[in-house]
Amino acid sequence: MNKSELIEAVAANADVPKAAAGRVIDAMIDTVTDSLKKSDPVVLVGFGTFATKERAARTGRNPQTGATIQIQAAKVPSFKPGKALKDAVNS
Repeated sequence: MNKSELIEAVAANADVPKAAAGRVIDAMIDTVTDSLKKSDPVVLVGFGTFATKERAARTGRNPQTGATIQIQAAKVPSFKPGKALKDAVNS
């Protein structure tokens, strides 16, 4: 499912116009992104938790040349599904 298909599904399920559903989805994505930029987790009970994790600096290897390279430390987004979501997927 891509974003436009998601907007159509949300509009149909909530009985709202596609334009309104699109604005809601865009606002949700922006809000989650802003929260993760501040390293604040977003917890949706039953669905899951969006959070950031610290990835340490490490040494890597260029697969073409075999040369050793340094990979910088970074913050990466992560998602941990909730129990209700896991159960729904596995039923």
